[in-house]
Amino acid sequence: YKRQKCLNAADRVFLCLPDEAAREAVAMIDNPNTRVIDASTAHRTAPGWVYGFPELKKGQREAIAAAKRVANPGCHATGFISVAAPLVELGLLPKDADLSCFSLTGYSGGGKKMIAQYEGGDKTEQMCSPGIYGITQGHKHLPEMQVICGLEKAPVFSPIVDDYYKGMATTVLLRNDTLPGRPTAQEIHQALSSYYAGQTFVSVAPFGGDEPVIYSDTLVGTNQLRLIVCGHEAQTTVTALFDNLGKGASGAAVQNMNLMLGFAETAGLE
Repeated sequence: YKRQKCLNAADRVFLCLPDEAAREAVAMIDNPNTRVIDASTAHRTAPGWVYGFPELKKGQREAIAAAKRVANPGCHATGFISVAAPLVELGLLPKDADLSCFSLTGYSGGGKKMIAQYEGGDKTEQMCSPGIYGITQGHKHLPEMQVICGLEKAPVFSPIVDDYYKGMATTVLLRNDTLPGRPTAQEIHQALSSYYAGQTFVSVAPFGGDEPVIYSDTLVGTNQLRLIVCGHEAQTTVTALFDNLGKGASGAAVQNMNLMLGFAETAGLE
């Protein structure tokens, strides 16, 4: 009863719960003025919920601002969607595309249990090297990766955890000759640059930069997401570089809260 009373007394509620507990909490809310931001996986493709990625497409920011229920994106999903969704929207990526994606994350993305393993006495020698997981292709972010992008098939997805605290690099791999019009890597770069022009938190790095390596912890401590497009006429990789605890989690939640409260979108995030 106390929990239900608190939920209904709040103007804004953040849910940081397991999926089933998040569903139970939402079911307790009967106050029409209580607005929810759910950080779990439970409602990311649910009817009546707005997906909390303001830069997704035209009108998404306004939809979040007006929403009663907002689903905060998953971290890996944020990276994939930031690449694939605009390419589908622009017609450069067919909805029936066969996509593959790998995503490197720091161990903080695994929550308290994984953090304790990496930072406590249970850490093994193997944990000092990258660990590929989700190998049964059942990762919990796959439904939103497919649905939010409007894809007919989920990507083949390989998440990787490594021995560092935070930072994420999500890479989508493309064969240009399978895409409509066979765009070059530079043309894909130009399309993404135009799509995200004017955004505060999502940007596209210049094409053809001379950095030989992309480091996944480059944007830690920020709410920034930067796309890095590489390749040539036949093949392209697009990497989304961001903080899994920033734009990939709590930073995104604060950004959504700001929109829902009518605050400056950047409040507390610059």
